Amino acid sequence: MKILILGAGVTGSSVAEALAGEENDIVVIDFKPDLLEALKERFDIATVTGNAAHPSVLEQAGVKDADIVIAVTDRDETNMLACLIINTLYSRPKTIARVRAIDYLTHPQLFGPQGIPVNHVISPEQIVMESIRNLVDFPGVLHISDFAGGLVRLFSVKVVDGGFLTGKKISALKDKFTDGHVRVAAVFRDGLPIVVDGQAIIKTDDEVFFVAPRKEVARVLKALNKLEQPLKRIIIAGGGHVGKRLALALEKDHQVKIIEKDNSRAKKIANDLDKTIVLLGDCADESLLLEEGIETTDLFCAITNNDGVNIISASLAKNLGARKAICLINHASYSKLLPNTGIDVVVLPNQETLGSILKHVRRGDVAQVSSLCGGTSEAIEAIAHRGNGVNSVVGYAVNAVKLPEGVVLGALIRNQQVIPIHHDTVFEENDHVVMFAIDKKLVANIEKIFQPI
Repeated sequence: MKILILGAGVTGSSVAEALAGEENDIVVIDFKPDLLEALKERFDIATVTGNAAHPSVLEQAGVKDADIVIAVTDRDETNMLACLIINTLYSRPKTIARVRAIDYLTHPQLFGPQGIPVNHVISPEQIVMESIRNLVDFPGVLHISDFAGGLVRLFSVKVVDGGFLTGKKISALKDKFTDGHVRVAAVFRDGLPIVVDGQAIIKTDDEVFFVAPRKEVARVLKALNKLEQPLKRIIIAGGGHVGKRLALALEKDHQVKIIEKDNSRAKKIANDLDKTIVLLGDCADESLLLEEGIETTDLFCAITNNDGVNIISASLAKNLGARKAICLINHASYSKLLPNTGIDVVVLPNQETLGSILKHVRRGDVAQVSSLCGGTSEAIEAIAHRGNGVNSVVGYAVNAVKLPEGVVLGALIRNQQVIPIHHDTVFEENDHVVMFAIDKKLVANIEKIFQPI
């Protein structure tokens, strides 16, 4: 597949990294040569220097032969204009555009049949906000993703010393959740997956992934002693796009404060928010945090656009008595700095956004993708089709489908109902199947057997 990526920033680079090792022909366009050189040193890709919305630059990059164009420059206007030009001058590529501004997104007709011709619009800030909102709703988890329109959730928990999961065999968990709806999808130890079989023993500090119907998540967390008290008093460090969206989503049912350093930005978001208290100041200022009652705060959420500020302020907040701390980090390597800081959960925006792009790139009939564990693993919701019958799962029982080791069946959704998975469960046409691939190299096997008709 030939893929054009417009923009070599943090998002464009993460997309290039995810797709470069999958037998794709990747070309990245950016007007900054240094960013392109850095990418070429790391990956086997081609680059073109120039304005990504100029037809001559697009043609130099081979837009006429491209299958997909992913427009993720730092400017919404450049992304939208590039898609408009591509639609007007060329007919082949499918287009994906990143649009960040709420002003554009609140008018969906802009991207309708009579509007700007973009096949798929993604909003990283909205995706990240929803991810954090899920963590607020379930404070005992490290990660949570929705599949099948929210009918099924994938979530992970950290194994603590002396906790319910410590020393348990996987078979013991299967015995505890016997209805077939709740499944252990993966176990990661020191960042690496272990084989999920009945004899595997869970150890302290493991990250265990479960798949369960949405309505069962609270019950499962309670059984695992991970159903914590609700988070009501919340301080958000950073009033940018994500911070404002999160406050809008939470302020009705939570006591929310935002700390914003920029005076003009603080005034603007104060006018846009109804119940949220907006504070002008430095989120890493100990005296300010103490004045605002950090010791009685349920959640400190550090989501500025500066990784260092996020790490420092979240660690300080925990040290001063905040019950939970969430930290947003754009550079995944910085997560190595977090042990012993007290920070509970790390959110990686590029990883959250990547799944929304990958679901349009995958070759099978894929409805949803969640990129996990630093991009090394994927959870995929694919739709079963009879196809030509050669590789299809339709009509076969679970124990007759030869999925490679490392691909775990998580959930089966049929006619908007979650169906228990047993060894003799037979796949039917249009079944939605949620699977966990512990290594993204295994995704090609999933694509092969979930091709559309």
